[in-house]
Amino acid sequence: MQIEKNHIDGLLVIKPDVFEDPRGYFFESYNEEKFRQLGIDVKFVQDNESKSGKGVLRGLHFQVPPHPQGKLVRVMKGAALDVAVDLRRSSPTYGKWASIRLSESNKWMYWIPAGFAHGFLTLEENTVFFYKCTQLYHKESEKGIAWNDPDLNIDWGTNNPLVSEKDKTAEKFRDFVSPF
Repeated sequence: MQIEKNHIDGLLVIKPDVFEDPRGYFFESYNEEKFRQLGIDVKFVQDNESKSGKGVLRGLHFQVPPHPQGKLVRVMKGAALDVAVDLRRSSPTYGKWASIRLSESNKWMYWIPAGFAHGFLTLEENTVFFYKCTQLYHKESEKGIAWNDPDLNIDWGTNNPLVSEKDKTAEKFRDFVSPF
């Protein structure tokens, strides 16, 4: 298993060791001890899965304290552009974003700790997205930032994704007061 850091502290790309042969492939998508050695020492309490058509954008979502969620995400089928936005006020990268292409072919995972907004854009039909969460879903703690916020200026590669009504009316970053 390999790990890559990016320009935002805390975000990690995890590249598992994949064993392939004529029958198919095998890899460990989660091993508590190995993840702890990588610095991801958390308890996962909920798994989520979604299926979306091409061009669906979900996000930017997060939960505020006392129920903030860290997420370990991956694409099981298809492909997605995955985006995380740093919401930690004391961070030198507050308000900055990072993206990565996750796909069934690269089998990479993305660790997004609590204190980040998260969203993804599906790049293929029938994309299945899977994520492990460190906190249970808590409706009253759920928040969102507008996916197309001009201050964040995220390059999604599209100007017209299919988004939910909730995501269309999400808060602007300039109006957001971070509790992180």
